[in-house]
Amino acid sequence: MKRRITLLTLMIFMLSLVLVACDAATEDAINDAAEQVQDAVEEIAPTVEAAVEEIAPTVEAAVEEVAPTVEAAVEEATGGDDEETADEEEMADEEMEDEAMAELSCEEPIKVGLITDVTGALAIYGAHVTRAFPLGMEYATGAPGTEGDGYTSYMVDGCEIQVYVRDDQSNPENTATVGRELIEVEGVDILVGTVSSGATATLQELARENEVIHIAAPAAANDLTGATFNEYSFRTSRNNYQDAVNICAYLASQYSSLVQIAPDYSFGTGSAAAFRDACTLEGATFVGDDIFAPADTTDFTSYMDPIFDAIDNGAEAFIVTWAGGGFVPLLQAATDSGVLDEIPMAAGFVDNVVMPAFFSNAIGSTSGILYHYTFPDNEINDWLVEQTQAQLGTFPDLFDADAMNAAILVVEALKATGGDASAAALIDAMEGMEFEGPKGTIYIRPEDHVAIQDMYIATLLNVDDTEFKYFELVDTNRPDVPCLLPEELVDRCGDLPVGSLSGE
Repeated sequence: MKRRITLLTLMIFMLSLVLVACDAATEDAINDAAEQVQDAVEEIAPTVEAAVEEIAPTVEAAVEEVAPTVEAAVEEATGGDDEETADEEEMADEEMEDEAMAELSCEEPIKVGLITDVTGALAIYGAHVTRAFPLGMEYATGAPGTEGDGYTSYMVDGCEIQVYVRDDQSNPENTATVGRELIEVEGVDILVGTVSSGATATLQELARENEVIHIAAPAAANDLTGATFNEYSFRTSRNNYQDAVNICAYLASQYSSLVQIAPDYSFGTGSAAAFRDACTLEGATFVGDDIFAPADTTDFTSYMDPIFDAIDNGAEAFIVTWAGGGFVPLLQAATDSGVLDEIPMAAGFVDNVVMPAFFSNAIGSTSGILYHYTFPDNEINDWLVEQTQAQLGTFPDLFDADAMNAAILVVEALKATGGDASAAALIDAMEGMEFEGPKGTIYIRPEDHVAIQDMYIATLLNVDDTEFKYFELVDTNRPDVPCLLPEELVDRCGDLPVGSLSGE
């Protein structure tokens, strides 16, 4: 077989030489040349075959001898080339990605609706949002906004981003009204907000119905990325579970038995469930059932009785989860009734303004907090502190980081899509996105859109520093929390723990 292949190859080679040499020849000349080649091949064939048979053993032995060396050399060379090629391709892909993200263009302005509490019961927190979201836009776009007709305009490359601000007073009905107006009249592509978890759930549903992106900030209810999850809704705010995991890591090391009280709505019930799970996982136990009071309660006297019952049954501390003004009468009732003479209160530290009223009797205590401007050590937080002081004459507060992160997420997502503000494009860009903010790296978990972020444990030193330097940082945590999606969506959870951390 080898001899036949050799002869055939020789014939083809000789014929090709003739054809090349006779490129301009006539067809008859080519045919004559071909016949001459064939006669020559037939004449020398026996000699060639004999030569091949004579040298074949020597050639085969030589091939067998050098084959391993050749194969090794080829493998080494090819492997190196493949590795270098892969590195070069990866670098090229990164460069293309950077170029794509650097250039953002849009035919029409991209519109963002920011909804928060400006004049309602939680306006103290809304103030954090109305100052830090614009600062976040300024940081992310590289320049302050300019005032337009009912909006503030920011530019990224050739693309305009318009931000419309609305006040919902933390009232779900108002949230629905202003949310619909922003979608149907202004035509916003993205909704951001709001303070109240109950009102945010309304906003979340509006986003789903109208297929626009929603970013929750600073509402903390688990349900937003749990029971009421939809693919259009994201968050930069932490959830109740992150609070609980952060605080319980410390609390359970100090107290072995606990009781807790919380407001009777999604924020409070979610928080209670999270604390019970996280502290149990850390080795603590709960004495009796959790205590819930309406969110608008002003007299907590009657709610002290079940706490005394828990004390009689061995409770060593009581956990308080409360947002807003209700914390003051709750604390007053605990003081007047003598509860605080029996056991200490465990509650997450709050905003700068309210700290003196809430924690003046807790100097020296240690607990958790989601953000304080003195804790993160990074350039973005430094910028936020500097600009808040320079432009507004104050310091960032509890929810400033959430609001700034929401603005950064908006801009980074639009850069990733090249200016495509469609929900499908933004969902694809935001799921799994990492970006840097005043709290460091924020990771948007693709399974359930939880924002994985740093949290802090601190010891309270004072409540009267004029620059709100109240704390000494004890530890920085990055809580990992369970996937809380409803049963019909649980497949999205993948390898995450589902429902709880303790498995109960």
